[in-house]
Amino acid sequence: MSIDVGAKAPDFTLPNQDREPVTLSAQLKNGPVVLAFFPAAFSSVCTTEMCTFRDSSSDLNKVSAKVLGVSVDSFFALKAWADAQKLNFPLLSDFNKTVIRQYGVVNPDMIGLKDISKRAVFVIDRNGVVRHREVLDDARNEPDYGKVKQALAAL
Repeated sequence: MSIDVGAKAPDFTLPNQDREPVTLSAQLKNGPVVLAFFPAAFSSVCTTEMCTFRDSSSDLNKVSAKVLGVSVDSFFALKAWADAQKLNFPLLSDFNKTVIRQYGVVNPDMIGLKDISKRAVFVIDRNGVVRHREVLDDARNEPDYGKVKQALAAL
């Protein structure tokens, strides 16, 4: 079951692409978080999505928001992809698939890939409360970036 708007976001710690631990609650002390789950590094729609977040960093900085990308890829793959795309935010490796289960965004079978992340975006305020949620069943679709910006502007 996915986490709904108004619910407390489950806290977690995952390694980023540089193998450093990143904890959600610690990130929230600095401002809201856009938690962006994506199916797979190096795939076309995921690249478009993460690059869109990268390119909107000036808008995000205005409201002190930080993007955290999450997938079940290894941190090795995430590092190579982040470097190739010049991504300026942490990519977190949920290799053991714990956080995608906590947030209810598991895709049980995407063209033969088992138990990877659905494409999903959660906007979480400084208090750890989910203020926006979008979970896409079709990984070929991108999230509604306008609604993400609206949710951040409302904080």
